[in-house]
Amino acid sequence: MKLKNVCKFIPDVNSSELKTVNFIFETDPEVQHNPSNLSGNRILLAKTDGVFIFDSKTVEIRSGDVCFAFSGETFSAEGDGLQYYYIQFKGGRSDDLYKRFGISALNRVFTGFEGLLPFWQENIARATDQNIDLVSESVLLYTFSRLTAVREPTEDVAYILTKYAEENFSDSGLSLNSAAEELGYNAKYLSTCFKQKMNIGFSEYVKTLRINNAVFLMEHGVESVKNVAFLSGFQDPLYFSKVFRETVGMPPSEYVKNRPDQKRTDQKNSD
Repeated sequence: MKLKNVCKFIPDVNSSELKTVNFIFETDPEVQHNPSNLSGNRILLAKTDGVFIFDSKTVEIRSGDVCFAFSGETFSAEGDGLQYYYIQFKGGRSDDLYKRFGISALNRVFTGFEGLLPFWQENIARATDQNIDLVSESVLLYTFSRLTAVREPTEDVAYILTKYAEENFSDSGLSLNSAAEELGYNAKYLSTCFKQKMNIGFSEYVKTLRINNAVFLMEHGVESVKNVAFLSGFQDPLYFSKVFRETVGMPPSEYVKNRPDQKRTDQKNSD
């Protein structure tokens, strides 16, 4: 039987520098508990269960979880007998890899990679001063290549930003810049991705979420315009009233008065 060639062509990718800084198997509780400010991005592979802490935000991890940290974050870890591997890396391509796989503060943990533990263990054991750069980079890139097997198609940048907005629209301080800072992305890049995917600007999308929530609150018995405004993420009730009128076609006070359940109540009282 004649075998056929298998040809797979590699698309152009950003060839910016990628530099691995270290390759560590961490088992020391004292080191784990001591917060450190990261000078580069970091990929971590948990060998045992525990907790990773990023800028005071805790993330529960299980054996076989792959987790990502960002340059500039403060990192520490907790857990009885906690053991984990990590590779710290930097360079232009490191940020490109994060964007490519939709890695953010809300999407930093990937589960189900227990099968990588022997691979990491074998490679850190065989690494020497002469080959540590090649070994660490090959482990890093191979692990990234495995992410495509579990990554959902919807987990792109626009989806992450949409999810973040839906979870935080009631925060009056929510903005594109604050979201970009929290998620670890460039604000201009986020804005471009969001508009391409959603066909609407981020601020307009947040405004829609807030007005929809205001309508929901009014239809479920919240009558104070001021309370509805604050609960929906508007810091200024007068501005809320203006936006509500422009969107719904009437002032919020009038909407409350004319909502279906209120009409039924008024009708019953008149009878």
